[in-house]
Amino acid sequence: MSHIAEDSSPSVTSSYGLYPIVAPIPSSIWDVPQAKDLSVSSQNHSMDNWSSGDYWYEPGISVFESEADITFPEVTISAFNETGQGESSIKVPLQRSFTGTKPVIPSSLADTPCTALGIPRLLDLFNTTLRTSYTLDTPSLFSVLEECIKNNYDFGTAYGRLRAVWGANRYGTIQNELHRCEANDWKMRQQVLQGNQIVNSNLHPRRVWDLYANRVVPWWSSVTFHPSLSRSSSFETGSPTRESGPPISHAWMDAKDRINIQTPINGHEWPVPIPKDADLNLIRIEMLNLGVEYTWLDVLCLRQKGGMREELRKEEWKLDVPTIGSVYKENKVVIYLSGLGRPLTLKEGDLESDQCWFRRAWTVQEVGKKRIIAGDMPDGPLHAELIDDDDTGILIKFHQHLQAIGTIHPLSQRFTLSPGMFEVLSEMQKRVSTNPVDKVAGLAIPLMSTRIPVYNENLSLEDAWTALLNAMHPGNRGELLFWYPEPGDAGKKWRPSWEQVMKKPLPVNAISYMDVQQDGMTGDDCYEGPCVDKGFVQGLAVGGMEKVARHGELIVKHADGIEHTFNIIAHHGYSIPEDTYTLLGTFTMNLIKFLPCHNIQPKVQTQYWVIGRRLSGGKFEKVSVLEMDNEEVKRLHTLRIVEICCRNILI
Repeated sequence: MSHIAEDSSPSVTSSYGLYPIVAPIPSSIWDVPQAKDLSVSSQNHSMDNWSSGDYWYEPGISVFESEADITFPEVTISAFNETGQGESSIKVPLQRSFTGTKPVIPSSLADTPCTALGIPRLLDLFNTTLRTSYTLDTPSLFSVLEECIKNNYDFGTAYGRLRAVWGANRYGTIQNELHRCEANDWKMRQQVLQGNQIVNSNLHPRRVWDLYANRVVPWWSSVTFHPSLSRSSSFETGSPTRESGPPISHAWMDAKDRINIQTPINGHEWPVPIPKDADLNLIRIEMLNLGVEYTWLDVLCLRQKGGMREELRKEEWKLDVPTIGSVYKENKVVIYLSGLGRPLTLKEGDLESDQCWFRRAWTVQEVGKKRIIAGDMPDGPLHAELIDDDDTGILIKFHQHLQAIGTIHPLSQRFTLSPGMFEVLSEMQKRVSTNPVDKVAGLAIPLMSTRIPVYNENLSLEDAWTALLNAMHPGNRGELLFWYPEPGDAGKKWRPSWEQVMKKPLPVNAISYMDVQQDGMTGDDCYEGPCVDKGFVQGLAVGGMEKVARHGELIVKHADGIEHTFNIIAHHGYSIPEDTYTLLGTFTMNLIKFLPCHNIQPKVQTQYWVIGRRLSGGKFEKVSVLEMDNEEVKRLHTLRIVEICCRNILI
């Protein structure tokens, strides 16, 4: 995640240090599958049966190759030089050594203080690394390098912050450009906060890990922000000029299996929690071998607990924790399934563990558009043959989980006017989190909420759920009103409580054409749509099985005094007492045919109704929900007893 800036806006004359400092790959290594196809029966389980599916890698091609106008010399970053470990002792092949023609520097150089180098030597290192030939006569260059020394940067920090603009032909403007970008970033992150809500969730991460420099740098100083060194960035638009780099997804190990380390990679700003048997330098080597230049890793790029600035951490988390999902949403993702930086292994109990990646709440929003499984070994589970004939073995289950990853990302991409509310909630029901409120926070991005509540780790679950509902897409709120079969049991009746959506069976999503709006002046939740003022419901008083259709009748009286009976259906087990109710309905296809939709509109076969009691002041109290098929809908509407647009305040 990322963090909020200081309490006062930086001026363009301040130091740009307000933010805490924080060779071709053998194709055999890259025969990394997504999951075996379990949908067809086959006796042949060779690697040829693996589908590349959502994997983005193509052997021999760097998937994050930048436009290279300069030929750089070949460099090698070895595990032995970086960590002292012999390469033969490192299980993951991609973590042993990186060789390539990229301007990557070793940690020994990155750790060298600029004060020990002096300005002439500092300039020489920049020229050598980036293949330039600048001199101190270059306008403003002396002051740029001098500022690195004054700020007590090491070379890695200076390199990470300056290499994006080093090739610019406007050295007289480098400092002003960096100050401007920092000020704009601070301003933007302040403007998206309005009260207790975030009004724009599509934020770039505040910090990224520059793998070439091996330093955490502000996003605005990265090459992803300055893809063209000869023009100004498009910061004001808030739009990415190119991909920010693939983030890393991982499940945190249990506390007893972690260690907090101090590292120059993030400028020793906060302790970095990693598995005891992991090494950030090995992770860096693996990411470099994957062709990655910048990445986002929570433990490095998100201020962690235990640092010297705890109050700043809390302030930053208000913005950055709820928007984590935007880092992953439309990106390519590198996933460590067995813990950060660890070899991918599989043993009995792993898939049921609370530390399992497939079971963590945060990872619902971290699947990305395409992904690769990191920590792979030639003898790892990705390459093991499926030999379990009964389809119950751990390996089969593992590959079923892998296949299921691909179904999570499109949950909110249905051909509807709102995301698949109950599909996302059903997925979250299976997950666990260290802080229970994180399960609520982790829903905002997958549900494409228009606004997002700020993160407050001390909120109760119901308060956090209410805050999310108040910011949620109106279509999602409509799904809760029309499809959830019971009245809420914690305050509001029109929608379920958090405990209800996490512990009780959920309905199956269908086509959504209903919005529950919130009155900006009064805060009232309102629905405006078809309404039958009075109808007698019978035949559904006896509860039934979940998702098994029960049939009843709706009796309405026409203005001429004649009663008409309609068949109704309840696809839930909740008891509906025989009584007279007010009915609020969804729009039928005839009424919505001119509404915009993402694609061809499917034919509506059912009209959904929420039944309840109308109270004084235009208020409506929900009792349950039911359905009416298309033919019955036509009959009902021909009677002209349905008020097409009736506004009700939901309680």
